[in-house]
Amino acid sequence: MTDGYDCYQNALAERINGILKQEFLINRCRTFAELGVLIKESIAAYNTYRPHLSLGMKTPQEVHEKASDPRPLASTKTVNVY
Repeated sequence: MTDGYDCYQNALAERINGILKQEFLINRCRTFAELGVLIKESIAAYNTYRPHLSLGMKTPQEVHEKASDPRPLASTKTVNVY
């Protein structure tokens, strides 16, 4: 899941694995194919439905969509106040 040996990358991978195990993968799967489907559904739910405290209680999808919005956040005009 991570490239290299950065301990912070490993911590992030372990956090995501823990969330998947504790919140989404609560049923035992009979086959690897069934597990694969469950993991894909869990990741989709994590990114689209689950609000994140670190994102201001928004979903990753909401934050991503706002960041990729081409509209400017504020006017780019400069105003001379003198």
